[in-house]
Amino acid sequence: MIVQPLTVLDHHHQELRNNGEDVIQGLSQTPKTLSPKYFYDDHGSQLFEKICELPEYYPTRIEAWILQQYADEIAEITRCCELIELGSGSSTKTQIILDAYQKITDFCRYLPIDVSGKILKTSVLELQEKYPDFAIHGLLGTYEQALVHLGSNYLQSRMLFFLGSSLGNFNAEGCDSFLDQVSRTLQPGDYFLLGVDLQKPKDILEAAYNDSQEVTADFNLNVLSHLNWRFQGNFDISLFRHQAIYNEVDNQMEMYLHCEKNHYVSLELLDLQVLFTNGESIMTEISRKFDLATMEKQLDKKGLKTLKSWTDEKGWFGLILCQVE
Repeated sequence: MIVQPLTVLDHHHQELRNNGEDVIQGLSQTPKTLSPKYFYDDHGSQLFEKICELPEYYPTRIEAWILQQYADEIAEITRCCELIELGSGSSTKTQIILDAYQKITDFCRYLPIDVSGKILKTSVLELQEKYPDFAIHGLLGTYEQALVHLGSNYLQSRMLFFLGSSLGNFNAEGCDSFLDQVSRTLQPGDYFLLGVDLQKPKDILEAAYNDSQEVTADFNLNVLSHLNWRFQGNFDISLFRHQAIYNEVDNQMEMYLHCEKNHYVSLELLDLQVLFTNGESIMTEISRKFDLATMEKQLDKKGLKTLKSWTDEKGWFGLILCQVE
């Protein structure tokens, strides 16, 4: 019997349920925007893995250090529980967590969730080989789809974790809605482990999103390639330029694609035609930077009581472990 490593949450598009309404809305307004979820086709996911290895990009490295220091403590607090990861990617940092649980239990169930089918399937198969006594099964879809799909607990309790500072990609309203959904999904006694990028000097932040090897630029531009193949578009990528700047008023990094020549774009499957004028921009991502104490208060208001939080020595990154009351 061949065990399928993935559950596809939406068979219509295989990787991402999407009728393109958000693209139509984002490219029809002024200023133009795109959802950062369009970064993550297979190639975009591979580029992001490269970004995580860049010397300028500190979040992955520092979060991994925090996990190495405190994963055993997290496992001791939560004990044997079902582990569910939103936006798992290659699950590299997750192995630090799985190693910690392997020390305290002979059995663990891990559900990684991602929108990139190729990288998810590869990581599930690799992890199943490394942790043969653990039940590992991927869920292919968006955060929203996965949280609805989870249903009741498989074990006595579960820990949902959201690492890599991805919460910063939500604006304030979206962040609030997301935490509401997390709170509704989890049961009393369940856990939520959250990674947040903390506020720090502008020069450090801008260097992290404008790396010298221009991998982040390629990652940003790839969103247009993704739209081209998904919606039969004709973006001329050579006409766009990457920029990332820190908005000190809103405490957020902002990524843009600037059009450098008048360009008429058609996305056939969306029946959408858009004129880009010279100098016009698309905002492709925000990455909000948080204050740890403020975030703990926001979580508490959602019924997610902070049990413990950890940071690195510089206070650049935070990891918060909550429990549903």
